[in-house]
Amino acid sequence: MDVFEALADPTRREIVSMLAAGERNAGEIAGRFDIAGPSVSRHLKVLRESGLIAYRQHAQARIYRLEQQRLSEARAWMDEQLARLHARFDRLGEHLDRMKAREEDNG
Repeated sequence: MDVFEALADPTRREIVSMLAAGERNAGEIAGRFDIAGPSVSRHLKVLRESGLIAYRQHAQARIYRLEQQRLSEARAWMDEQLARLHARFDRLGEHLDRMKAREEDNG
């Protein structure tokens, strides 16, 4: 599953937000939601498989952390799309400014 598919779910976005604030163990993450533990485990698995999160084993606990690289790659893609959109609107604005100047010259 890719990053955007993983982030499409609000529960997984909330998990990412939690981990952006710092590492959490699976129990802390599961305690935040009113859903069954196996459901939280499935969400964690999707996030792991997408590369957004990773974990380390500490005694019996899994300690989850956010993987900055994958999130940065997603942000870079979104920034590129926004830049293209802004450039398009800038060109439209310039075109409208030229049209207005021509009207004023002819009016």
